[in-house]
Amino acid sequence: MLKYRKAVFILPYTKIGKKIEYLLLKRKLHWKGWEFAKGKIEPGETKEQTAKRELHEETGLKIIRIKRFPFSGRYNYNKPLPDRPQYKGQTFSLFAAEIKKGKIKLDPKEHNGHKWVDFSHALKMLKWHNQRKSLRIVNSWLNNDYNKKGWKRRY
Repeated sequence: MLKYRKAVFILPYTKIGKKIEYLLLKRKLHWKGWEFAKGKIEPGETKEQTAKRELHEETGLKIIRIKRFPFSGRYNYNKPLPDRPQYKGQTFSLFAAEIKKGKIKLDPKEHNGHKWVDFSHALKMLKWHNQRKSLRIVNSWLNNDYNKKGWKRRY
């Protein structure tokens, strides 16, 4: 029986004054398009440890600050993946990571480009609904729309 691979989404951002930019990576493995860092939770790792490790593996950057959000989900793969024959899809937990702009060292097996973009451009570039929803949640929090009771607006 096929199962879901446990993973994290990590949405890297930087603040320049009042301006927020997001780091998107150009995916080339399994599908083509823009995404943020993500990756499988290894045995014995916490979700936060996974988020830090994956962001560093995929970009070479170090995290200034990390936040886990009360948002998670799952999705099915569009096609069987030869390197993941036991999985039908993936679950994820959402993290945002503040990073300092620096030299990006992409994992050449997974990505072949990157861009720093503002919220509106990132929203247009992301292909999948769960990615766009994740971006809206993080952007809302960064723009102080978050309160202790939950999100001020619906996504």
